[in-house]
Amino acid sequence: MKKTLCTIALTGLLGLGMTAFAQDSTTQQPATEAMHGPRGQGFSPDKQLEHMTKALNLTSDQQTQIKPILENQQTQMMQLHQDQSLSRADKMTKAKSLHADTTSKIEAVLNDQQKQKYEAMQQQMEERRQQHMQGGADAQPQAQPQQ
Repeated sequence: MKKTLCTIALTGLLGLGMTAFAQDSTTQQPATEAMHGPRGQGFSPDKQLEHMTKALNLTSDQQTQIKPILENQQTQMMQLHQDQSLSRADKMTKAKSLHADTTSKIEAVLNDQQKQKYEAMQQQMEERRQQHMQGGADAQPQAQPQQ
């Protein structure tokens, strides 16, 4: 009987610990989601490059030029994520700026047809991010402001 009660108590504590861990891991910052992938799974520069190569039909020369751009973005994002001196809003602002800088560097390597596909990919990613921010895939994306 005593052994059974100890087992139940330990199971309950383990369950509470896992629940707390799961809640903590779901508080990922949206600005870094593009880099970390869905649910915090890492999209390494190699995985990103592999995806881009298939989607955009990159040449080996383009791959060689884009890989260091993606590696630099990952390094800077990790440093930004670890910087405890910045507020969440400042981190998001810097992350958006870094993403825009990376996007412009990548687009400089692409031909016109690849740029169009890449911009469409970026738009789809932004729409998915907006849906996630609004509470899931069932949410309707907000209208983008006209510029």
